[in-house]
Amino acid sequence: MHELALVRSICTIINEKVREFGVSSVVQVKLVIGALTGVEDTTLKACFEVYVQESPLAGAVLAIERVPIKVRCRECGNEYETGLPFAACAVCGNKAIKIIAGKEFYIDSLEVE
Repeated sequence: MHELALVRSICTIINEKVREFGVSSVVQVKLVIGALTGVEDTTLKACFEVYVQESPLAGAVLAIERVPIKVRCRECGNEYETGLPFAACAVCGNKAIKIIAGKEFYIDSLEVE
């Protein structure tokens, strides 16, 4: 369960910003997470709820924006969304691709009071 380690890191970053800017509480944390990260939304949210108790993040909502897998064909340059396993290019049929989206994991925004 790597979600707990991720939550720990996220909270460390947010708590630094809370202290830096003198924020009294955080209302919402928005994360952007790519489909290839292997992160489970429900597990991440459950870990977050438990981890933030008794902190400035207590009661904050964890909002998650998912980024689908997007690839570029190395042969013809066609860009397309795909799933796992990766689909061959619909234009040229080539299976040589470069992943251009789906590995994201970052804090997009904080809503604070």
